[in-house]
Amino acid sequence: MTENIYFFDTYALFEIFRKNIKYLMYIDVNIVTAKINLFELYYGLLKEFGEKTAQEKLHEYFGSTVDFDEEVIENAAKFKLKNKSRKLSMADCIGYSIANKLGIKFLTGDKEFEKLENVEFVK
Repeated sequence: MTENIYFFDTYALFEIFRKNIKYLMYIDVNIVTAKINLFELYYGLLKEFGEKTAQEKLHEYFGSTVDFDEEVIENAAKFKLKNKSRKLSMADCIGYSIANKLGIKFLTGDKEFEKLENVEFVK
């Protein structure tokens, strides 16, 4: 595993934004995320805080996004099917698959990921 670099799911991005004390140790790490997570972040911030805040965070994190390929799509779909009893979003399945492909931890507070391999679970 690569130290000091994490895949931030949308949950983690929101917790950093909210200055959750449990996420303070992740403020200075290298962030990787996907554009689909930024969509979710932008939408949530737009609803709660308005366009200015949403745009600021979109611009702040956009350089941390990675694209994904067919292999990630396949693995994400298989992962979602294998775990169909859990309430996993498409974005989370894609992010988890990207993290695994890159060999980095998937940072989240989403309870559905709490006991899964390669997850840094922070609630």
